[in-house]
Amino acid sequence: MTLPQRKHRSLSQGVVEQISDTIRQGTLKPGDKLPTESSLMAQHGVSRTVVREAITHLQAAGLVQTRHGIGTFVIERVQAGLGLESENIVTLRDVLAVLELRIGVETETAGLAASRRSQEQADELAAALREMQEAMAEGRPAVEADKRFHLLIAQSTGNRYFVDILTRLGNAFIPRARLNTPVLDQDKPAGFLERVSREHDDIYRAIERRDPEAARAAMRTHLSNSRERLVEAQRRLESTMN
Repeated sequence: MTLPQRKHRSLSQGVVEQISDTIRQGTLKPGDKLPTESSLMAQHGVSRTVVREAITHLQAAGLVQTRHGIGTFVIERVQAGLGLESENIVTLRDVLAVLELRIGVETETAGLAASRRSQEQADELAAALREMQEAMAEGRPAVEADKRFHLLIAQSTGNRYFVDILTRLGNAFIPRARLNTPVLDQDKPAGFLERVSREHDDIYRAIERRDPEAARAAMRTHLSNSRERLVEAQRRLESTMN
């Protein structure tokens, strides 16, 4: 019964990615009109419902604007700061790019946190870890505790710019919060949750014992593994579209 919905989401995601690419590459420029719904249906081999869902995602991302009775147009995007706000991160490809950024940034935050954290911050980190692990064990969403865990590490560096970057990313820096699709849901059995829990535990223990190099290594391992999990999810997503 869920297969049609899964197919819908997979197809619309593909249309979003292709149109987003043409806009970012400059093939479609601000002011340009998107092809009609019928043209997009023929071009991508999808239904009208899929095209409309894709357009909705593009509107939410601030890439296009629909003028009723006229058509859908590419709009000029006003980027604040580095453009890291979560509404700018639309596709799975965007999230993978964010993870590459996080590998660079958060690897260093973990090392600095291990050197600079206070005992109070270590205690708060332990509490966030416990909450995350309890939620995972009970089958409850662990996203908020996961976000707090990473933000606490950034705060423990004493450098507000690390905190600012992660705050700007919002839900986008926890991929499962941003991409709640059936394809990614296949990655949530007990084995997956156990691995994620263990990765966070390794990060915490290195920071708690003030071991900067071990903290950097644990964070890099965690984020690299997250990226590989999403790469595999992207392969599955693409296979459902073929």
